[in-house]
Amino acid sequence: MDKRLSPKQIGKRILELRKLKGLSQEDLAKFLEIPRSSVAQIESGNRNISVIELIKLSEVLGFSLDKFLAKEYKVVEKVEIVEEAAPVRQDIRISVPKFKTDKFKNVLLYILERCAGKPNVGETLFNKLLYFSDFDYYEKYEEHLTGSQYRKLPYGPVPQKLDSIISQMIENGQLQRIKTAYHGYPQTRYIPMEKADLTMMSAAEKEIIDQVIDRFSDWSAAAISEYSHKDMPWKASEEGEVIDYELAFYRESPFSVRTYTDEPEQP
Repeated sequence: MDKRLSPKQIGKRILELRKLKGLSQEDLAKFLEIPRSSVAQIESGNRNISVIELIKLSEVLGFSLDKFLAKEYKVVEKVEIVEEAAPVRQDIRISVPKFKTDKFKNVLLYILERCAGKPNVGETLFNKLLYFSDFDYYEKYEEHLTGSQYRKLPYGPVPQKLDSIISQMIENGQLQRIKTAYHGYPQTRYIPMEKADLTMMSAAEKEIIDQVIDRFSDWSAAAISEYSHKDMPWKASEEGEVIDYELAFYRESPFSVRTYTDEPEQP
């Protein structure tokens, strides 16, 4: 019988020890000098950890390698302390979403420019196009596109400030709201009354949005809602809570949009 630990077993132990130490994925990434997404992949068992990395982790998380690698090892609340454990540097980037109002409005206008003529693109589908644009961009580039926060609701992820932004844009003549019916069901649609300012979007941002539109804009509201419920960020969140962007790094096919290496892609 193979007595070696699987990557998922190792990842689970690292995750539990990290949480007991009160450290973030950012902390471990900085200490190991690897991207935060690589730490997420290690913890989920989707990336092998090198011996050097494991030795470094034993220092910061306070465990002995022989005990950690034993099959019967248990993570307990009182973590074994290794003397003179290396301190974690604090000069790290905290990835807290910062809402970019103008960027959000332009992404919204751009999506509607390309999709408003499609009879299936009502409010539900539109919400999902925004969600996948934001989370796909964050997973691929480790930076926020609009910084919008999404809440887990029964029909899928919904951007928190969407209603107030849309009301402002309607009042300013940038959007028009239309109540109609689609296949016998009531539908809310939005028509752009002005063009998006594409100078506010980088080539990489526009590319991600275009990919999302090309992939999902012909789906029905029911189909994309069901699909979004299988995406890890939504699955791993509690009903009604804000969805953590970091959960995008735990995605698997067909949701993941990134090929994971030791270096993040550049926008």
